[in-house]
Amino acid sequence: MPVTIRTLNKRKQDGEKFSMLTAYDATFARLISEAGVDAVLIGDSLGNVIQGRDSTVPVTLDDMVYHTQCVARGNQGSLVLADVPFLGAATLDRILDASGALMQAGANMVKLEGGAWLAEAVTVLKRNGVPACVHLGLTPQAVNAFGGYRVQGKDE
Repeated sequence: MPVTIRTLNKRKQDGEKFSMLTAYDATFARLISEAGVDAVLIGDSLGNVIQGRDSTVPVTLDDMVYHTQCVARGNQGSLVLADVPFLGAATLDRILDASGALMQAGANMVKLEGGAWLAEAVTVLKRNGVPACVHLGLTPQAVNAFGGYRVQGKDE
């Protein structure tokens, strides 16, 4: 049975954990999902891992759409999350465009990097049928603003 947001919400309510791994292509997506991993993330970390870049900042929406399509084709029932790339959430119009492209490429949910300032965007996405996950902690898209990789989001 495919993993859905309902599946993950039920696990959370029951105090259970769920698993998520990152993939950038159809082969790894198939292996991950066949192994029973609940969710597959297409991370903008593909800039570092696949493209050999020193940050995620140069990763484009076209890059994310392409890799999301690849992962979606290999996926065998895991929930698929795709990162909105650098500046993809700069305005509501941009986040809607980026999220729409990622969902049409095969994502079941989009992942945003940031904090409380994304609340309005999450509300707009939800209203438009786009599930969103907001990522706190290490935020690689902000590497230049923080002067390096720094962990955030450790307190309320």
